[in-house]
Formats: sequence, structure tokens, C-alpha cells
Amino acid sequence: MDSPQSFLPLILDSEDKSSPLKNRIRKNYQHVKKWATRTKTNCFRIYDKDIKEYPLAIDFYDGRFCIHYFTSSRDTEEPRQDLYQETMDTIHSLFHAPLESIYWRTRVKRDKTEQYEKISQTKHFFSVLEYGLRFKVNLTDYLDTGLFLDHRETRRWVASIAAGKRLLNLFAYTCSFSVHAAAAGALFTKSVDLSNTYTEWGRENFLLNSLPLTNNLIIREDCLQFLREERAMYDVIVIDPPTISRSKKMDQMFDVQQDYQFLISKALLLLSPDGVIIFSTNSRDFNFDASLFSGCSILDISKKTIPLDFHNQKIHRCWKITWF
Repeated sequence: MDSPQSFLPLILDSEDKSSPLKNRIRKNYQHVKKWATRTKTNCFRIYDKDIKEYPLAIDFYDGRFCIHYFTSSRDTEEPRQDLYQETMDTIHSLFHAPLESIYWRTRVKRDKTEQYEKISQTKHFFSVLEYGLRFKVNLTDYLDTGLFLDHRETRRWVASIAAGKRLLNLFAYTCSFSVHAAAAGALFTKSVDLSNTYTEWGRENFLLNSLPLTNNLIIREDCLQFLREERAMYDVIVIDPPTISRSKKMDQMFDVQQDYQFLISKALLLLSPDGVIIFSTNSRDFNFDASLFSGCSILDISKKTIPLDFHNQKIHRCWKITWF
């Protein structure tokens, strides 16, 4: 696994009046670069569908680039040749990036019941820095990279309250919330996810940061079943489920809109009197009914959790739930 670099590239070329995309990426990168250097972060978004004619999101991962192309139709999975070429030329020109450091993803509008599959088998992993912590990412084998950049500030906030606390991380993915909490002094963390791939990935993230697994447990289990059986109490509970999941390992299809009441109600039974639940979703159509949870204070903190490099303020929604 490659080690992250300790510097960010400079952009030296002048403004190009013929390329709105190039000028916007240059502006975005220069805006976020000082912050990134100061915070020891080398993975962030440099373009976020800012211009209608360029339906892309471009993420920078320590000298590598992940380009997400958003299709307007289910029948089109490849970008237009002119869009592809201009984007490649732009990245190469601004960052002197070799072609093999630029990776494309196509984001197709899917039916609810469709499941994202593994897309490659290269097993090429490298590590990046986020607020000084290392995380293993992969830009080739999966639709997602192993680190959801839009939750960077949510992770930072969880870390800020984690010292001396017990944290439960549901739908933990690669355990980035738990790693941040443990590094900030959490007394104990437990991460639960159904995927063997992601639970192993999470263990490696802990080891990358020299954090012991003895008090940072990682469990492969269906989160719904886990909540039915768990009896331990926690001070911080993170719930960041997928919008839809129909894994063969589950008894039924998971739908965040249908299942969030169960998730939060069961989590409240495990929450200490002064504890906090962070619930988040990327579902654009999600409707949160606070009246379902009596005795609770529920605050929408979405705006506070959107990173400065994400211009789409609806990338996710996030709620802070506590007892009155």
C-alpha cells in the first residue's frame, strides 16, 4: 500500500478563457488547498457539478483523481467523447497527472431493487490522510472508494465528543467514524456491518493508525438483527445506513424510509441518559417524522456537516438525537 504524500500539487498555468471546467477546477482547488494543508488532509472534492454542461463530480485522492459521471438516462453509461477528452485534458494540464492516475465512475439512476456490484478485481489500495489520520482507499474495484468524503465534517464532530465515551457505529462500512473516535480518545468503539470485505477493511484502517482492536470491536452482522439482540449501553451511536440494500445475507430488503423508525427506536434503548445519536441518510426523498420519537430532542444539523468542498448542500441529511 502506498504512503500518502506530505504535500499537495501546485497549479501554475494561467486562466483559460476557452474552458469553463478548467477555470472552475482551478478556482475550487486553490480555495480548498490551504485548508487541506493546514488540516493534514489530502482527499477532497475539486469539482461538484458546478456547471450544468459538465455533469461530473471530481474527487482528489493524494495525486489521484476519481471522476463521477452522472448520466441523464439509464441507457447511457459512458460520457460523451468530447466531455471525456476535455476532462482528461483539464486534469492532465492542471495537475500534470498521468492518465493512469485518473479513474472514472458512472452514476446511473437505478431502480430501488437494483444492487451495486463489485466492478473490478485489481485490489489496488493506497492510503490517504483525513485530519491527520490514514484511511485505505480503492479507486478501481468498487463504485465507492472506501471513504465517503461528504461525511468528513460529521466524522470530525463525532471525534470532538468521543473522548472517554463508548461509541456504536452501525452500517459502519470501513469504520472511518470509529477510527476518528478512537483516535480522539474514545474509551470503546463497536462497529457493525454485514460485509466481510468492509469489516476487514475497517480492521486495516485501525491498524494503519496504530489503534488497538482490543477495545475497538468490529462485528460482521446484519444491523437490524444486531439491534434486536444488543444490550450494552453507549454514549454515542452513529447510524448512517444505505438508502436501499438487498444483500443475500439479509432476511429482507432494507429501505431507510421504511426501517428508520425501527433503527432509531432500538438505538434509543441502548443510549445513555446524556448520550447522542447521529442519524444520516443520502436519500433525496427521505422524510423524517420526529413525532415518532417521544421524549427526544431532534435537531437537523445537515448544514453543519457539509464540507466546504461540497457545493451540493443536499449531498446528505443529518440529525442529532438526544434525550430531553
